[in-house]
Amino acid sequence: MSKQIKISRGLNINLKGKPAFKIADAPRSEKYVVKPVEFYGINPRLTVKQGEHVHAGDPLFYHKYIDRIKFTAPVSGVIEDIIRGHKRKILKIVIKADDTDTFKQFNTAKPEILSREQILNLLLESGLFATIKQRPYDIIAHPDDRPKAIFISTFDSAPLGVDYAFALKNKMKTFENGLKTVKKLTEGKVYVIVNGETATDFYKLPDVEIIKAFGPHPVGNVSVSIEKFEPISKGDRIWTINPADVALIGEFFETGHYNPFRTVALAGSQVKEPMYYNIKPGAGLSSFLKDKLKDGDSRIISGNVLTGADITKDKFLNFYDNEITVIPLGNKPKFMGWLPFFGKNRKSFYNFGLTPKELDLDASLYGEERAFVMNEEYESVMPLDIYPVHLLKAALTGDVEKMEQLGILEVAPEDFALLDYISSSKIDTQELIRKGLDIMQVEMG
Repeated sequence: MSKQIKISRGLNINLKGKPAFKIADAPRSEKYVVKPVEFYGINPRLTVKQGEHVHAGDPLFYHKYIDRIKFTAPVSGVIEDIIRGHKRKILKIVIKADDTDTFKQFNTAKPEILSREQILNLLLESGLFATIKQRPYDIIAHPDDRPKAIFISTFDSAPLGVDYAFALKNKMKTFENGLKTVKKLTEGKVYVIVNGETATDFYKLPDVEIIKAFGPHPVGNVSVSIEKFEPISKGDRIWTINPADVALIGEFFETGHYNPFRTVALAGSQVKEPMYYNIKPGAGLSSFLKDKLKDGDSRIISGNVLTGADITKDKFLNFYDNEITVIPLGNKPKFMGWLPFFGKNRKSFYNFGLTPKELDLDASLYGEERAFVMNEEYESVMPLDIYPVHLLKAALTGDVEKMEQLGILEVAPEDFALLDYISSSKIDTQELIRKGLDIMQVEMG
Protein backbone atom coordinates (compact mmCIF):
# COMPACT_ATOMS: atom_id res chain seq x y z
CA MET A 1 0.00 0.00 0.00
CA SER A 2 1.33 3.43 -0.94
CA LYS A 3 0.84 6.85 0.66
CA GLN A 4 2.16 10.29 -0.27
CA ILE A 5 3.54 13.29 1.53
CA LYS A 6 4.47 16.57 -0.10
CA ILE A 7 5.98 19.64 1.55
CA SER A 8 6.88 23.07 0.21
CA ARG A 9 8.62 24.56 3.25
CA GLY A 10 12.26 23.54 3.44
CA LEU A 11 15.49 24.10 1.53
CA ASN A 12 17.72 22.07 -0.76
CA ILE A 13 21.42 22.98 -0.53
CA ASN A 14 23.17 21.81 -3.67
CA LEU A 15 26.78 21.23 -2.62
CA LYS A 16 29.73 20.18 -4.75
CA GLY A 17 31.19 16.75 -4.18
CA LYS A 18 28.32 14.34 -4.73
CA PRO A 19 29.56 10.72 -4.47
CA ALA A 20 29.78 8.80 -7.73
CA PHE A 21 27.93 5.50 -7.99
CA LYS A 22 31.03 3.41 -7.32
CA ILE A 23 31.83 1.19 -4.33
CA ALA A 24 35.24 0.05 -3.07
CA ASP A 25 36.40 -1.71 0.10
CA ALA A 26 38.19 0.57 2.54
CA PRO A 27 41.50 -0.80 3.84
CA ARG A 28 41.27 -2.40 7.27
CA SER A 29 42.04 0.02 10.05
CA GLU A 30 44.72 -0.87 12.60
CA LYS A 31 42.57 0.48 15.41
CA TYR A 32 38.84 0.84 16.02
CA VAL A 33 37.24 3.07 18.61
CA VAL A 34 33.89 2.71 20.38
CA LYS A 35 32.70 5.91 22.09
CA PRO A 36 29.92 5.50 24.68
CA VAL A 37 29.11 9.22 24.33
CA GLU A 38 27.65 8.49 20.87
CA PHE A 39 24.86 6.47 22.49
CA TYR A 40 22.98 9.41 23.91
CA GLY A 41 21.61 8.99 27.43
CA ILE A 42 23.55 5.79 28.12
CA ASN A 43 25.39 5.37 31.43
CA PRO A 44 28.03 2.76 30.49
CA ARG A 45 29.38 -0.04 32.67
CA LEU A 46 32.42 -1.87 31.29
CA THR A 47 32.58 -5.63 30.81
CA VAL A 48 36.17 -5.70 29.48
CA LYS A 49 39.64 -4.79 30.73
CA GLN A 50 42.68 -3.36 29.02
CA GLY A 51 44.75 -6.13 27.39
CA GLU A 52 41.76 -8.47 27.01
CA HIS A 53 41.07 -10.11 23.63
CA VAL A 54 37.56 -9.82 22.22
CA HIS A 55 35.72 -11.33 19.27
CA ALA A 56 33.46 -9.28 17.01
CA GLY A 57 30.13 -9.27 18.84
CA ASP A 58 31.55 -9.62 22.35
CA PRO A 59 30.07 -7.07 24.80
CA LEU A 60 32.24 -4.08 25.71
CA PHE A 61 29.80 -2.34 28.04
CA TYR A 62 26.12 -2.23 28.95
CA HIS A 63 23.60 0.38 30.04
CA LYS A 64 23.75 0.78 33.83
CA TYR A 65 19.98 1.24 34.18
CA ILE A 66 18.86 -1.25 31.51
CA ASP A 67 21.52 -3.96 31.62
CA ARG A 68 19.87 -5.90 28.79
CA ILE A 69 21.09 -3.22 26.34
CA LYS A 70 24.63 -4.21 25.40
CA PHE A 71 27.21 -2.57 23.14
CA THR A 72 29.57 -4.90 21.32
CA ALA A 73 32.92 -4.93 19.54
CA PRO A 74 32.77 -4.21 15.79
CA VAL A 75 35.97 -6.24 15.20
CA SER A 76 38.06 -8.82 16.96
CA GLY A 77 41.26 -7.70 18.63
CA VAL A 78 42.89 -6.61 21.87
CA ILE A 79 41.54 -3.83 24.10
CA GLU A 80 44.52 -1.51 23.74
CA ASP A 81 43.27 1.36 25.85
CA ILE A 82 40.28 2.61 27.82
CA ILE A 83 40.36 6.41 27.80
CA ARG A 84 38.59 8.21 30.61
CA GLY A 85 37.74 11.84 31.23
CA HIS A 86 36.42 13.93 34.11
CA LYS A 87 35.19 11.81 37.05
CA ARG A 88 36.50 8.73 35.22
CA LYS A 89 33.84 9.05 32.55
CA ILE A 90 34.50 6.49 29.79
CA LEU A 91 35.30 8.40 26.60
CA LYS A 92 36.78 5.78 24.27
CA ILE A 93 37.48 2.07 24.10
CA VAL A 94 40.34 1.49 21.68
CA ILE A 95 40.63 -1.93 20.00
CA LYS A 96 43.81 -2.96 18.21
CA ALA A 97 42.30 -5.08 15.46
CA ASP A 98 43.37 -8.58 14.45
CA ASP A 99 44.41 -9.12 10.83
CA THR A 100 41.11 -10.91 10.22
CA ASP A 101 38.01 -11.01 12.36
CA THR A 102 36.81 -13.88 14.50
CA PHE A 103 33.18 -13.76 15.54
CA LYS A 104 31.04 -14.61 18.51
CA GLN A 105 28.42 -17.07 17.25
CA PHE A 106 24.79 -16.26 18.04
CA ASN A 107 22.03 -18.86 17.75
CA THR A 108 19.92 -17.13 15.15
CA ALA A 109 17.25 -18.52 12.86
CA LYS A 110 14.77 -17.34 10.26
CA PRO A 111 12.67 -14.54 11.78
CA GLU A 112 9.46 -16.32 10.71
CA ILE A 113 10.03 -19.07 13.29
CA LEU A 114 11.21 -16.82 16.12
CA SER A 115 9.00 -15.07 18.65
CA ARG A 116 9.18 -11.35 19.31
CA GLU A 117 10.92 -11.99 22.62
CA GLN A 118 13.55 -14.24 20.98
CA ILE A 119 14.26 -11.62 18.31
CA LEU A 120 14.47 -8.89 20.93
CA ASN A 121 16.92 -10.88 23.08
CA LEU A 122 19.18 -11.56 20.08
CA LEU A 123 19.21 -7.89 19.12
CA LEU A 124 20.04 -6.93 22.70
CA GLU A 125 22.84 -9.51 23.05
CA SER A 126 24.44 -8.64 19.71
CA GLY A 127 24.43 -4.87 20.23
CA LEU A 128 22.12 -4.28 17.27
CA PHE A 129 19.33 -3.02 19.50
CA ALA A 130 21.38 0.19 19.80
CA THR A 131 20.48 0.93 16.17
CA ILE A 132 16.80 1.33 17.14
CA LYS A 133 15.78 4.78 18.35
CA GLN A 134 12.50 5.96 19.78
CA ARG A 135 10.30 9.02 19.55
CA PRO A 136 9.77 10.98 21.69
CA TYR A 137 13.23 12.05 22.95
CA ASP A 138 15.28 10.65 20.02
CA ILE A 139 17.16 8.17 22.21
CA ILE A 140 17.84 4.43 22.11
CA ALA A 141 14.53 2.61 22.47
CA HIS A 142 13.50 0.84 25.68
CA PRO A 143 13.19 -2.94 25.10
CA ASP A 144 10.12 -3.20 27.34
CA ASP A 145 8.11 -0.77 25.20
CA ARG A 146 5.65 -1.81 22.51
CA PRO A 147 5.93 0.74 19.70
CA LYS A 148 2.70 1.72 17.97
CA ALA A 149 4.62 1.96 14.66
CA ILE A 150 8.11 1.77 13.14
CA PHE A 151 9.45 4.26 10.59
CA ILE A 152 12.36 3.64 8.19
CA SER A 153 13.46 6.46 5.88
CA THR A 154 15.35 5.35 2.76
CA PHE A 155 15.33 8.95 1.49
CA ASP A 156 18.24 11.05 2.77
CA SER A 157 17.30 14.52 1.55
CA ALA A 158 20.18 16.28 3.37
CA PRO A 159 22.99 17.94 1.36
CA LEU A 160 25.20 15.23 -0.22
CA GLY A 161 23.00 12.66 1.49
CA VAL A 162 23.49 8.92 0.97
CA ASP A 163 21.59 7.35 -1.92
CA TYR A 164 20.34 4.22 -0.14
CA ALA A 165 18.85 2.86 -3.36
CA PHE A 166 22.44 2.55 -4.60
CA ALA A 167 24.19 1.79 -1.30
CA LEU A 168 21.85 -1.15 -0.59
CA LYS A 169 21.34 -2.24 -4.20
CA ASN A 170 23.27 -5.49 -3.68
CA LYS A 171 21.77 -6.05 -0.23
CA MET A 172 18.06 -5.92 -1.00
CA LYS A 173 17.43 -9.54 -0.01
CA THR A 174 19.27 -8.95 3.24
CA PHE A 175 17.32 -5.71 3.74
CA GLU A 176 14.02 -7.55 3.17
CA ASN A 177 15.07 -10.19 5.70
CA GLY A 178 15.82 -7.42 8.19
CA LEU A 179 12.44 -5.89 7.45
CA LYS A 180 10.71 -9.20 8.26
CA THR A 181 12.57 -9.23 11.56
CA VAL A 182 11.75 -5.62 12.40
CA LYS A 183 8.06 -6.12 11.64
CA LYS A 184 7.79 -8.64 14.49
CA LEU A 185 8.78 -5.94 16.98
CA THR A 186 5.49 -4.05 16.61
CA GLU A 187 1.81 -4.88 16.38
CA GLY A 188 1.35 -1.67 14.41
CA LYS A 189 2.44 -0.67 10.93
CA VAL A 190 5.94 -0.45 9.49
CA TYR A 191 6.39 2.63 7.29
CA VAL A 192 9.13 2.91 4.66
CA ILE A 193 9.75 6.42 3.32
CA VAL A 194 11.01 6.58 -0.27
CA ASN A 195 12.02 9.31 -2.70
CA GLY A 196 8.80 10.01 -4.58
CA GLU A 197 10.63 11.30 -7.65
CA THR A 198 12.86 8.27 -8.23
CA ALA A 199 11.48 4.74 -8.62
CA THR A 200 13.64 2.22 -6.74
CA ASP A 201 13.50 -1.33 -5.43
CA PHE A 202 12.11 0.06 -2.17
CA TYR A 203 8.79 0.66 -3.98
CA LYS A 204 8.34 -3.11 -4.30
CA LEU A 205 8.68 -4.03 -0.62
CA PRO A 206 5.78 -6.26 0.50
CA ASP A 207 3.59 -5.93 3.58
CA VAL A 208 4.74 -2.43 4.57
CA GLU A 209 3.31 1.06 4.19
CA ILE A 210 5.27 2.88 1.47
CA ILE A 211 5.34 6.67 1.86
CA LYS A 212 6.35 8.53 -1.32
CA ALA A 213 7.94 11.80 -0.19
CA PHE A 214 8.08 14.91 -2.39
CA GLY A 215 9.66 18.26 -1.65
CA PRO A 216 12.84 19.88 -0.31
CA HIS A 217 14.88 18.87 2.71
CA PRO A 218 13.89 17.88 5.43
CA VAL A 219 11.22 15.81 3.63
CA GLY A 220 13.33 12.66 4.20
CA ASN A 221 13.33 13.11 7.99
CA VAL A 222 11.04 10.65 9.74
CA SER A 223 9.45 13.41 11.84
CA VAL A 224 7.71 14.82 8.76
CA SER A 225 5.98 11.50 8.06
CA ILE A 226 5.34 10.66 11.71
CA GLU A 227 3.45 13.92 12.19
CA LYS A 228 1.12 13.13 9.29
CA PHE A 229 0.54 9.38 9.64
CA GLU A 230 1.21 8.48 13.31
CA PRO A 231 1.13 11.68 15.41
CA ILE A 232 2.60 11.18 18.86
CA SER A 233 0.42 11.60 21.92
CA LYS A 234 1.50 11.45 25.54
CA GLY A 235 2.62 7.90 26.36
CA ASP A 236 3.08 6.82 22.73
CA ARG A 237 6.31 5.23 21.50
CA ILE A 238 7.43 5.10 17.88
CA TRP A 239 10.65 3.41 16.83
CA THR A 240 12.89 4.53 13.97
CA ILE A 241 15.66 2.60 12.22
CA ASN A 242 18.15 3.60 9.53
CA PRO A 243 17.83 1.41 6.38
CA ALA A 244 21.52 0.46 6.55
CA ASP A 245 20.89 -0.91 10.04
CA VAL A 246 17.86 -2.86 8.81
CA ALA A 247 20.23 -4.57 6.36
CA LEU A 248 22.68 -5.28 9.22
CA ILE A 249 19.87 -6.87 11.21
CA GLY A 250 18.96 -9.02 8.20
CA GLU A 251 22.56 -10.16 7.74
CA PHE A 252 22.89 -10.93 11.45
CA PHE A 253 19.90 -13.30 11.40
CA GLU A 254 21.28 -14.97 8.25
CA THR A 255 24.82 -15.57 9.54
CA GLY A 256 24.66 -15.41 13.33
CA HIS A 257 27.58 -12.95 13.24
CA TYR A 258 27.72 -9.28 14.24
CA ASN A 259 29.67 -7.85 11.30
CA PRO A 260 28.67 -4.17 10.98
CA PHE A 261 30.04 -3.23 7.57
CA ARG A 262 28.38 -0.12 6.17
CA THR A 263 28.45 1.28 2.65
CA VAL A 264 29.52 4.82 3.53
CA ALA A 265 29.54 7.84 1.21
CA LEU A 266 32.79 9.83 1.11
CA ALA A 267 31.58 13.20 -0.19
CA GLY A 268 32.35 16.90 -0.27
CA SER A 269 34.24 19.43 -2.36
CA GLN A 270 37.56 18.63 -0.63
CA VAL A 271 37.44 14.98 -1.75
CA LYS A 272 39.35 14.17 -4.93
CA GLU A 273 37.06 11.34 -6.01
CA PRO A 274 33.80 11.21 -4.02
CA MET A 275 32.34 7.70 -3.97
CA TYR A 276 31.16 4.92 -1.64
CA TYR A 277 33.26 2.62 0.55
CA ASN A 278 32.54 -0.48 2.63
CA ILE A 279 33.81 0.30 6.12
CA LYS A 280 32.99 -0.49 9.75
CA PRO A 281 31.93 2.11 12.35
CA GLY A 282 34.72 3.12 14.66
CA ALA A 283 37.35 2.69 11.93
CA GLY A 284 40.34 5.05 12.02
CA LEU A 285 40.22 7.42 9.05
CA SER A 286 43.67 9.05 9.08
CA SER A 287 45.36 6.59 6.72
CA PHE A 288 42.13 6.03 4.77
CA LEU A 289 41.77 9.74 3.92
CA LYS A 290 45.48 10.45 3.43
CA ASP A 291 45.55 10.44 -0.39
CA LYS A 292 41.88 11.16 -0.98
CA LEU A 293 41.67 14.83 -0.02
CA LYS A 294 42.60 17.97 -1.90
CA ASP A 295 45.22 20.41 -0.63
CA GLY A 296 44.18 22.97 1.93
CA ASP A 297 42.69 22.98 5.41
CA SER A 298 39.58 20.83 5.67
CA ARG A 299 36.71 20.20 8.06
CA ILE A 300 36.10 16.44 8.31
CA ILE A 301 32.57 15.57 9.36
CA SER A 302 31.15 12.21 10.38
CA GLY A 303 27.67 12.57 8.94
CA ASN A 304 26.23 15.35 6.77
CA VAL A 305 27.07 19.04 6.92
CA LEU A 306 23.88 19.95 8.81
CA THR A 307 23.84 17.38 11.62
CA GLY A 308 27.22 15.61 11.54
CA ALA A 309 30.05 15.82 14.09
CA ASP A 310 33.45 17.42 13.53
CA ILE A 311 36.03 14.62 13.66
CA THR A 312 38.95 16.57 12.18
CA LYS A 313 41.16 15.74 15.17
CA ASP A 314 40.35 12.14 16.16
CA LYS A 315 39.14 10.90 12.71
CA PHE A 316 37.09 7.86 13.67
CA LEU A 317 33.80 7.05 11.96
CA ASN A 318 30.88 7.45 14.36
CA PHE A 319 28.54 4.54 15.03
CA TYR A 320 25.35 5.94 13.49
CA ASP A 321 26.84 7.68 10.45
CA ASN A 322 26.71 6.45 6.87
CA GLU A 323 28.56 9.41 5.41
CA ILE A 324 31.92 11.18 5.70
CA THR A 325 31.81 14.75 4.42
CA VAL A 326 34.90 16.88 3.84
CA ILE A 327 34.55 20.61 3.09
CA PRO A 328 36.97 23.59 3.23
CA LEU A 329 37.66 24.80 6.74
CA GLY A 330 37.15 28.45 5.80
CA ASN A 331 39.75 29.77 8.24
CA LYS A 332 41.05 32.54 5.98
CA PRO A 333 39.90 36.15 6.47
CA LYS A 334 37.47 37.43 3.83
CA PHE A 335 37.01 41.08 2.92
CA MET A 336 33.56 42.13 4.18
CA GLY A 337 32.83 38.43 4.60
CA TRP A 338 29.70 39.11 6.64
CA LEU A 339 27.96 40.42 3.53
CA PRO A 340 26.21 37.54 1.65
CA PHE A 341 26.79 38.98 -1.82
CA PHE A 342 30.59 39.35 -1.51
CA GLY A 343 32.70 36.53 -2.88
CA LYS A 344 31.94 33.48 -4.94
CA ASN A 345 30.34 30.27 -3.73
CA ARG A 346 28.13 32.14 -1.30
CA LYS A 347 24.60 31.03 -0.65
CA SER A 348 22.07 33.49 0.68
CA PHE A 349 18.71 32.16 1.76
CA TYR A 350 17.33 35.62 1.02
CA ASN A 351 18.66 35.58 -2.57
CA PHE A 352 21.13 38.42 -2.19
CA GLY A 353 23.57 38.32 -5.10
CA LEU A 354 24.16 35.44 -7.51
CA THR A 355 24.13 31.84 -6.38
CA PRO A 356 26.00 29.21 -8.45
CA LYS A 357 24.27 25.93 -9.32
CA GLU A 358 26.70 23.93 -7.17
CA LEU A 359 28.04 25.45 -3.98
CA ASP A 360 31.52 25.01 -2.56
CA LEU A 361 30.64 26.17 0.95
CA ASP A 362 33.12 26.13 3.82
CA ALA A 363 32.66 25.81 7.57
CA SER A 364 32.70 29.57 8.31
CA LEU A 365 29.88 31.00 10.42
CA TYR A 366 30.10 34.49 8.84
CA GLY A 367 29.21 36.18 12.09
CA GLU A 368 28.82 35.65 15.80
CA GLU A 369 25.89 34.91 18.08
CA ARG A 370 23.36 37.73 18.07
CA ALA A 371 19.99 38.60 19.57
CA PHE A 372 17.33 35.90 19.28
CA VAL A 373 14.50 37.79 17.59
CA MET A 374 11.18 36.69 16.07
CA ASN A 375 11.15 37.46 12.35
CA GLU A 376 9.45 34.35 10.84
CA GLU A 377 12.62 33.19 9.07
CA TYR A 378 12.52 29.84 10.89
CA GLU A 379 8.94 29.13 9.81
CA SER A 380 9.95 29.40 6.14
CA VAL A 381 12.02 26.17 6.32
CA MET A 382 10.08 24.29 9.02
CA PRO A 383 7.51 21.91 7.46
CA LEU A 384 6.27 20.59 10.81
CA ASP A 385 3.12 22.12 12.26
CA ILE A 386 4.87 23.84 15.16
CA TYR A 387 5.95 27.34 16.16
CA PRO A 388 9.74 26.89 16.18
CA VAL A 389 10.74 30.14 17.89
CA HIS A 390 8.18 29.70 20.67
CA LEU A 391 9.31 26.09 21.16
CA LEU A 392 12.98 27.08 21.25
CA LYS A 393 12.32 29.78 23.84
CA ALA A 394 10.34 27.31 25.95
CA ALA A 395 13.30 24.91 25.75
CA LEU A 396 15.68 27.74 26.63
CA THR A 397 13.71 28.47 29.82
CA GLY A 398 12.96 24.81 30.61
CA ASP A 399 9.18 25.30 30.58
CA VAL A 400 7.91 21.70 30.48
CA GLU A 401 4.23 22.51 30.03
CA LYS A 402 4.84 24.89 27.14
CA MET A 403 7.29 22.52 25.44
CA GLU A 404 4.70 19.75 25.50
CA GLN A 405 1.97 22.04 24.17
CA LEU A 406 4.26 23.31 21.41
CA GLY A 407 5.07 19.82 20.09
CA ILE A 408 8.52 18.91 21.39
CA LEU A 409 7.49 15.25 21.70
CA GLU A 410 7.26 15.00 17.90
CA VAL A 411 10.67 16.47 16.99
CA ALA A 412 14.35 15.59 17.05
CA PRO A 413 17.38 17.91 16.87
CA GLU A 414 17.90 17.02 13.18
CA ASP A 415 14.57 18.68 12.34
CA PHE A 416 16.09 22.04 13.33
CA ALA A 417 19.30 21.74 11.31
CA LEU A 418 18.08 24.01 8.52
CA LEU A 419 17.21 26.63 11.12
CA ASP A 420 20.85 26.67 12.17
CA TYR A 421 21.87 27.10 8.54
CA ILE A 422 19.67 30.13 7.77
CA SER A 423 19.69 31.65 11.25
CA SER A 424 20.60 35.33 11.44
CA SER A 425 21.11 34.95 15.20
CA LYS A 426 23.70 32.13 14.89
CA ILE A 427 22.08 30.34 17.83
CA ASP A 428 22.54 26.55 17.95
CA THR A 429 18.91 25.46 17.82
CA GLN A 430 19.75 21.74 17.66
CA GLU A 431 21.51 22.00 21.01
CA LEU A 432 18.53 23.84 22.51
CA ILE A 433 16.10 21.14 21.34
CA ARG A 434 18.39 18.43 22.72
CA LYS A 435 18.38 20.13 26.12
CA GLY A 436 14.61 20.51 25.96
CA LEU A 437 14.14 16.81 25.17
CA ASP A 438 16.40 15.89 28.10
CA ILE A 439 14.26 17.97 30.43
CA MET A 440 11.08 16.36 29.11
CA GLN A 441 12.47 12.87 29.57
CA VAL A 442 13.35 13.58 33.21
CA GLU A 443 9.97 15.18 33.95
CA MET A 444 7.71 12.81 31.98
CA GLY A 445 9.68 9.55 31.83
